[in-house]
Amino acid sequence: MLDPRLLRAFSTIVDAGSFTLAADRLHMTQSTISQQLARLEETVGSMLVDRAARPVEPTLAGERLLGYARRILALQQEAEAALRDPAGTVSIRIGVPEDIVSAAMAKVFNDFARRHRGIQLDVTAGLSRDLTRRYRAGDFDIAIVKEPEAGSDCRATFPETMAWFESADAPARWPNPIPLVTFPPGGLYREAMFERIEGEELRWYIAFSGSSLHNVLVAVEAGLGLSLLPRSATASYRVRQHAPFGIGPAMAVSIYSWESAGPVSELVERMGAVLAASRMAT
Repeated sequence: MLDPRLLRAFSTIVDAGSFTLAADRLHMTQSTISQQLARLEETVGSMLVDRAARPVEPTLAGERLLGYARRILALQQEAEAALRDPAGTVSIRIGVPEDIVSAAMAKVFNDFARRHRGIQLDVTAGLSRDLTRRYRAGDFDIAIVKEPEAGSDCRATFPETMAWFESADAPARWPNPIPLVTFPPGGLYREAMFERIEGEELRWYIAFSGSSLHNVLVAVEAGLGLSLLPRSATASYRVRQHAPFGIGPAMAVSIYSWESAGPVSELVERMGAVLAASRMAT
């Protein structure tokens, strides 16, 4: 092991070209810096500087070691700086549905991270049922989920207006059986779609199954079928409300967190404000 203190003495002697100047720069006596160089030379088994030269110059062995010494010292300084900087030393794990990560929500995350440099936000997007299961298992500190009814332990809940959508270029009448665009089995809106279609005594088939809200909306936009979707998520797509089915049963958008104080509580409050504003706009 090469002692960084000895490497610093060696590199400073070479840079200064003098034992005296190097000792002054390192705030030590000339005898001390000479002893440190001697210890390093004993460790590597070679003379590292030509003491007779004026100014002092590295030997061939010293030239070979000098680059490594400077890199080791630079890495040491970098490591010390990183350990002094608390950025990202604590993690808050957040689970959210894909469409919740809006520009406004991302701004909340950015502002929070800038004010709390010691906290790393670890955000996972997914289907609400998966997020709920993982939150209950302790995988998340905060979770936003969509559910038929809010749980009694939620921190806040907001209504999510649902409606049936079709492509802006969809035919005036859909065939029977009706093609549906859905999420995979277990997706929150899937069973509600089946119940409504069967309640109308119509037949259906799944024309497209997408694993993300964007994929589902693109499929609806392309005319692959009907889908039950949050009204707040459709603004930037060429889709229209399917008049015969109209509004669907409202969902609850709920925030859960294990902690009710400190930075987590602050973040939950700001996330809730974004949800409240976006639900009012729709």
